[in-house]
Amino acid sequence: MENNKQAKSYYANTHEVENQAYPLENYNAYTTDAALMEEVKRGGGDWAEEELIRFGEECGQPERIKLGFQANANKPVFRPHDHYGRRVDQVDFHPAYHELMEIHHKENIHAGPWLNPKKGAHVVRTAKAYLQSLVETGHACPMTMVFACVPALKHQPDLAEKWLPLITNGHYDPRNIPAHLKKGVTVGMAMTEKQGGTDVRANTTRATA
Repeated sequence: MENNKQAKSYYANTHEVENQAYPLENYNAYTTDAALMEEVKRGGGDWAEEELIRFGEECGQPERIKLGFQANANKPVFRPHDHYGRRVDQVDFHPAYHELMEIHHKENIHAGPWLNPKKGAHVVRTAKAYLQSLVETGHACPMTMVFACVPALKHQPDLAEKWLPLITNGHYDPRNIPAHLKKGVTVGMAMTEKQGGTDVRANTTRATA
């Protein structure tokens, strides 16, 4: 007992914090959201209720939430050359980011409605994307572009034939290798507006007749 008292004396004593909420974890992110559940059913996605309940439970677990904090605390690092001086142009992400991307593919959030276009498919996909965004939002940007590029590519059949099998399959392949050697690819967009980027309102435009 005396040793325990001595050990506690080394730590700072402060008041009990009573005006702050406890961490939001160990809960089901789907079943605790009445509005989300109602809209899924309204949109014809009630066939996926068990799947959404399972995914909502996973998104509310501390281990899953921790991935989001880790991905945000460790920014991507651009590595133009390897340690031998060879040009590699590689961006290194924290393993937590890759795990979140893997989950996105495993859950078919990136392509579900295109692969199984039945009633309510887009509603279910949106619900899962929303639940995943509660964990971390940054990786939702590239995954949204992966999802959105499919109908655009279908307007050019030769490109669609080449790229859609790699885009819509369930493989997340983070290797820094040519696309045709990868099991699956993600896509993105490049913007040249030097003032803008994410802040689209900062862009300037000029209309000509």
